[in-house]
Amino acid sequence: MRKTYFISDLHLSDDYPQITQAFFDFLAMHMNADVDALYILGDFFEVWIGDDEQSPLAISVANKLKAVAQAGINIFFTHGNRDFLLSKRYAKQAGFTLLPEQHIVDLYGTPTLVLHGDEMCTQDIAYQKFRKKSRGWWWPRLILSLPLSVRRNIARNGRAKSKANQMGKAAEILDVTPSAVLEMFERYNVAHMIHGHTHRPDVHIHEHNNKRLTRTVLGDWYSQSSYLVVNETGEQELVKDKPA
Repeated sequence: MRKTYFISDLHLSDDYPQITQAFFDFLAMHMNADVDALYILGDFFEVWIGDDEQSPLAISVANKLKAVAQAGINIFFTHGNRDFLLSKRYAKQAGFTLLPEQHIVDLYGTPTLVLHGDEMCTQDIAYQKFRKKSRGWWWPRLILSLPLSVRRNIARNGRAKSKANQMGKAAEILDVTPSAVLEMFERYNVAHMIHGHTHRPDVHIHEHNNKRLTRTVLGDWYSQSSYLVVNETGEQELVKDKPA
């Protein structure tokens, strides 16, 4: 039976080699001849400072993904708030296709919106301001023009500041805003959505304008190997309790 897989928020880094190994194990176990596609919905890496940083981690991950792509499985990548600087060079190196921030997938006959999800956390005003700047045309160009050593320091300081800010914020601010979720459903006129970002894996049912809307949230990989698999009959399984 044909299948499609979705993952998000692995936060791959040298600090968590067990997550990288869990991802490689996931590929070896699940990416077989029955699989049509693998969707990576953002925050795949803990931080990405440019395709020109060819670290051993980046190279090994690219090689694993390239092998999957060469086996005939389509791989698609949506940027997250950690890896929005990932660009065409690495996409080619890893054998995957870059998607826009929001993208409709024909998932075995069901139009499905896939996205990272951070754009729906509208109560986090400070982050949304940064998001708007970082996705603009000038800021990425400015950052990428800096030496790698400078970019590493900027990324390190930025992560420390982000963690400190999150500790002081209420849980509902860090989660998606219900009104933003419904607006996203209406904008794309779909009844099914898949996203990550919040690290709260679950399947949510929304009743809106006499419609039943399904929103599947992917989990992170800090303490689990969370993924969603959808087969050709439309049945889906959200795995969220497998130890990493």
